[in-house]
Amino acid sequence: MQRTIFNGNGEHGDDKAAKPSAAGAAWRVVSRFWQRRGLPAKLIALTVIFVLIAEALIFLPAIANYRVSWLRERLTAAQLAALASDAFPGGEVPSALRADLLRTAEVRAIASRRQGERRLVLPAQGDLNIDYVYYLQPEPDSFWGGLSLKFEQMGDAITTLIDGSWRTIRVVGRAGPDNMDLIEIVIPEAPLKAAMIRYGTNILWLSVILSILTAAVVYFALSRLFVKPLTRLTSSMLHFSENPEDASRIMPSTGRMDEIGVAERELASMQRQLSGLLAQKTRLAQLGLAVSKINHDLRNMLANAQLISDRLVDIPDPTVQRFVPKLIASLDRAIQFCNASLQFGGASEAAPRRELLPLKPMIDEVADSQGLPREGAIAFVDEVDPSLLIDVDHEHLFRVLSNLVRNAMQAIESVEGKSDGEIRVAAHRDGRKVIIDVMDNGAGVPPRARENLFKAFQGSTKKGGTGLGLTIASELIQAHGGTLRLIDSAKGAHFRIELPDRSVD
Repeated sequence: MQRTIFNGNGEHGDDKAAKPSAAGAAWRVVSRFWQRRGLPAKLIALTVIFVLIAEALIFLPAIANYRVSWLRERLTAAQLAALASDAFPGGEVPSALRADLLRTAEVRAIASRRQGERRLVLPAQGDLNIDYVYYLQPEPDSFWGGLSLKFEQMGDAITTLIDGSWRTIRVVGRAGPDNMDLIEIVIPEAPLKAAMIRYGTNILWLSVILSILTAAVVYFALSRLFVKPLTRLTSSMLHFSENPEDASRIMPSTGRMDEIGVAERELASMQRQLSGLLAQKTRLAQLGLAVSKINHDLRNMLANAQLISDRLVDIPDPTVQRFVPKLIASLDRAIQFCNASLQFGGASEAAPRRELLPLKPMIDEVADSQGLPREGAIAFVDEVDPSLLIDVDHEHLFRVLSNLVRNAMQAIESVEGKSDGEIRVAAHRDGRKVIIDVMDNGAGVPPRARENLFKAFQGSTKKGGTGLGLTIASELIQAHGGTLRLIDSAKGAHFRIELPDRSVD
């Protein structure tokens, strides 16, 4: 007989409706508490929880096995008592001996079933109410059957620990040489519960000690492998964020080769890049401030020079008349560049005003502005077809070619004792675009400058240079939808400009 310990008639419906909101509030409190904890505290909590779960998974099967072993011992003692009763004629055991046998077997009644015949071996003294019946089944052959039996035994063990103080149970098990006979006993469950509690207490203390040791080992191992490196990464980021321009705050490498080491190296690389970019921006800001200070005075000086050059027009000397227009044009261009100097790198850079014009006169103008050719030092070779037309902003392309030719001159002059310097400019039309090549036989572009060739303050090839010339040139060509790039060459430097017509995307 099984007793009902509660009924489910629905009279507690209001409490069930209130449970979700209370559970949700508790979950929110736990979630906020968890989010505010640091990584070490979370690691300790998770380690303890997982170890306790593992110990619980070990404890329940252990206590279930102990319960089954305890009941089997009672059945074995009952079987021995049954065999002793067989020695008496008719199986009638004297009352005094029966009481001794029941007390020795720690049971209240014993019955057996042999060859299909059930016999009450040692009857109980007085009436007994059986609360539950347990069948001790042999181990099944299949894995899933054994697993199901283990879960059933763990459930019975939990039931004994909860309700075992007042119940009287009947236990049925197999006996005999071929396990075909049955032996039954009736016992109070309180001694079993007490034995299980003693055994469980010993297991619990042992589990607590093992849990503490395991948690400590796991925590210190994970802390050393993960928590401390992550804490070091966080501290490095916070320390670096206080003054990103200070290169001494960049995270040092620990030499680790795992994922933490990769994160450390990538963080250090990003910090170096950010520090370099901030230093570059600071330098740009300082340069802009310096340019703004000298811009006003420089424009006044160029204006005075322009007034003086205007007076040269009245001098009848043929040489003066030949150079004055170029001088005036150069001064006008210098004043225009001075006014636009603060617009570098901004969105206010003037859009190109493109027109179809011959390229060769512009090449000649660039050569004259740079004083080329220079007898006995630098030759200038113009391989541009006079009929070649290009769709471009005149001033923009003039600035680009001036920068490239000036750089070529400086590269040739950097080679000590060189007397056969040569700058060659060639151009041709390829469909709807024009390709211009500027080549020299100077020192060439060093490998360290190639990576940042078109970046301000990073692509300079000479000491003290800013690298702004190529940066400005690349920006102006890109505004036309074209490209400026360095071509590999066996000697010197070779820059190629590709400028599409306006009708070409």
